[in-house]
Amino acid sequence: MSTAIAVTGAGLVLPPTDRQTPAAALLQPPEAQSLDAALAEMRELAEEQGHVLVLYPASLPGAFERRLHTVRSLLENERIALLRSSLPPLALAVLVRQLRQLSVAGFSAGVVASAARLLTHYLHAGAQLTSVAKLDRVPVSLRAHAKSWVPGAQFGVVAAPAPQLVRIGNGDLNGPPFATRLAVARGQLQSDWVTATLAPAWQARAVHEVELPGDSALWWGTGRLVEFVAYLPEYAMVHQLVSSVLRTRCHWCGAELIGDRCAFCSAPPVPHHQPA
Repeated sequence: MSTAIAVTGAGLVLPPTDRQTPAAALLQPPEAQSLDAALAEMRELAEEQGHVLVLYPASLPGAFERRLHTVRSLLENERIALLRSSLPPLALAVLVRQLRQLSVAGFSAGVVASAARLLTHYLHAGAQLTSVAKLDRVPVSLRAHAKSWVPGAQFGVVAAPAPQLVRIGNGDLNGPPFATRLAVARGQLQSDWVTATLAPAWQARAVHEVELPGDSALWWGTGRLVEFVAYLPEYAMVHQLVSSVLRTRCHWCGAELIGDRCAFCSAPPVPHHQPA
């Protein structure tokens, strides 16, 4: 059986990096699709592909998230996993592409689903902003809020893996301790700071410009931004990383997994008790 990757927005589907990377299925919101149609679509996807991994942002409207859980519950299908992520839009799109690549690499669906949590730690996601006045997803000090009103002020912000905020020109953002590729998506801000200053500092081997996801302005609190994410530079490194992690079996549903929680049934691993 293969593994299908599904998403809740077209902005989460980046162009493939090779001919083998499969497309992602695009799920429709409740206002655009009836429940019966959503059930039929998911049933067909699961029957054709074997397993379905649905990735969606934590900022997804509540009605859409409830629809996803309703569809999974009514189908009573243990081969559908719902993966909720707090990553910024562009970083989530990069993660989706990495999972699309892994889905045809011979890994089981449980391993691919578990890899989402693992690979999240290797994504350094942020943005260049002209204001942090409406930024509520990264801690912002009162001083930074005040500086948002200074004409010409610009900020470098990292949301993952750990929050950072600096005023550009008065500090540097801590980058990943490994070589990277950098995906860049431009909003209404015309600036070369990310490509000319941040990319060399973060050891970016290459910079690829992509289209800004539709939810980015809302996520970052402004449309005057340049969003970026640094990620492992080669797919071979992603494959090796996932391959190197110890695999176990979920004691509840039997899915193969890496890490400390099954993505299909959410069961934690059984603790190993030492003999007295």
